[in-house]
Amino acid sequence: MSDLTIRVENLSKQFHIGGKQESYSTLRDVLANAVTAPLRKTGRLLRGQATAAADLNETIWALKDISFEVKKGEVVGIIGRNGAGKSTLLKVLSRITEPTKGYAEIHGRVGSLLEVGTGFHPELTGRENIYLNGAILGMKRPEIIKKFDEIVAFAEIEKFIDTPVKHYSSGMYLRLAFAVAAHLEPEILIVDEVLAVGDARFQKKCLNKMQDVGQEGRTVLFVSHNMAAVARLCQRAILLEEGMIVKDGPANEVVRRYLSSEIDISAIHHWDDVTKAPGDDIVRLRSVGVRDKENQISESIDIREPVWVDIEYDVLRPDQIFVPYGDVYNEEGVHVFSTFDLDPAWRRKPRPTGRYVSTFEIPGNFLSEGMFFVSLAIWTFTPHFYDYFYVHNAVSFNIIDHGDGNSARGDYLGRMAGVVRPLLRWSTQFDPLTRP
Repeated sequence: MSDLTIRVENLSKQFHIGGKQESYSTLRDVLANAVTAPLRKTGRLLRGQATAAADLNETIWALKDISFEVKKGEVVGIIGRNGAGKSTLLKVLSRITEPTKGYAEIHGRVGSLLEVGTGFHPELTGRENIYLNGAILGMKRPEIIKKFDEIVAFAEIEKFIDTPVKHYSSGMYLRLAFAVAAHLEPEILIVDEVLAVGDARFQKKCLNKMQDVGQEGRTVLFVSHNMAAVARLCQRAILLEEGMIVKDGPANEVVRRYLSSEIDISAIHHWDDVTKAPGDDIVRLRSVGVRDKENQISESIDIREPVWVDIEYDVLRPDQIFVPYGDVYNEEGVHVFSTFDLDPAWRRKPRPTGRYVSTFEIPGNFLSEGMFFVSLAIWTFTPHFYDYFYVHNAVSFNIIDHGDGNSARGDYLGRMAGVVRPLLRWSTQFDPLTRP
């Protein structure tokens, strides 16, 4: 039990459509709650009580009987579509809302960043809000003073620290909110989509800080729609669908499951019925597959490893000249490249009838991380240009960059733009006798 920070048992949360919404707390409410319900290192039990809805017939279950445990030091991603229940779960764990049924047992102080400015009072200055949040976390004033300069430096708001936060921009709000949540040393850090706001440089700082928090043995729950960040930062992920847990396991596997349900990812496509296969009475496509370095069909490929795409087809009429080719697109629809079969054994040469497998290889350290889709065709130039078939998004695969320093990203953990990410050769020369 000593290494357990979160235990959730049969947790459910029901909302009444059109019902009274929870109101925002006044400053007096915030201070009263800080006094009457301080966060302690002992286990806190949030137990749900089913509520009657005599006057409200329409209800929705944002969470439905979910159960899981999180150990000390785990960095866990919570993923799913909009409306899957992710934010509701985090609000229950952060004690912002109470469950309808079941319970969540929390061991340790919780620092939450669920929305920009969560926990801030607009009339107070940045300095006052830092001390207020520290008090709510159960920290003593000397502890907060020790961390104060580090928080302000991270947030980059030195000039505005004594300005009421209601005058802050959303970016300033975010920077201060994350700095407070991450630096006041909670045993459990809960972050909801912090990477959706802010520039690339600040996103990098957030990722680096969350990684540091995990390495220090503290627990992190991280909600994001950035699957590359989840796969890189988290060892484990939980996938929610319609308020229920549908998969809980290694982050790469859970991310792959989510992407396949979202984008219909499939690394292999068979046409068993030849009459329904793309093509005609001259050539027919039979299958397309994506292979990894282990020669296995794979939907998820390490960014450093090659990707092989196999195109299996039947030539039904002899003495035809064929050119298999592929178009590769990323998840945003950007056309990354086209490739043609230039194998000298068959280039410009008629092919006899039979089964063929044409393969093209995408080298490792070439594509950026993310989803890629392969569209395939076979065409001819003679006697004129003709497409025998074109299959849009025949197969797809996911490139994962694990961020362990051996890819082109090196030690940089922020978002890297671009559809390709080649590992280029760099060299630096130094002359100690030359002075600037």
